[in-house]
Amino acid sequence: MFSLIKQNLFTEQDVLALHRMFYHQIDDAQAGCYRRQRVFISGSQYSVPDWPDVPKLMAEWLQSLPEQRKKLHPVEFAAQVHKDFVFIHPFIDGNGRVARLLTNLVLLQAGYLIVIIPPIARAEYISSLEKAHTDDADFRRFIAERVLQTQKDYLQLFR
Repeated sequence: MFSLIKQNLFTEQDVLALHRMFYHQIDDAQAGCYRRQRVFISGSQYSVPDWPDVPKLMAEWLQSLPEQRKKLHPVEFAAQVHKDFVFIHPFIDGNGRVARLLTNLVLLQAGYLIVIIPPIARAEYISSLEKAHTDDADFRRFIAERVLQTQKDYLQLFR
């Protein structure tokens, strides 16, 4: 992941490699591969795209990133990357982990520290992401607050 910090963005191959790095120990056959079956997100009232649409949606999403990066504040862009990726839901499993890696990659590329979403904030994270299907203001605010809180936590370490 750290080799990607020097790049301006990331490619489809980078996303697949990030998934492969942690998922190969869980299911080597699915690691770094787009899903080839229908999946459901437990607890969500929204469905994810059909699996045959995933490669096209990923290509369109990746193509849109340079323009979004120009228009949005880095923290807002990181939240947008996270949300859009999770809504495509390209993998059979591990989408949230890859989304958080991509969020942190975008932040690091912009000179920010990584953001930590602690287990205690998981319910708020999931709730704001679910609401983001209709209005992503709460999710963007959640990510911004986590960025700020994580920076405060880092500063506490140096006292």
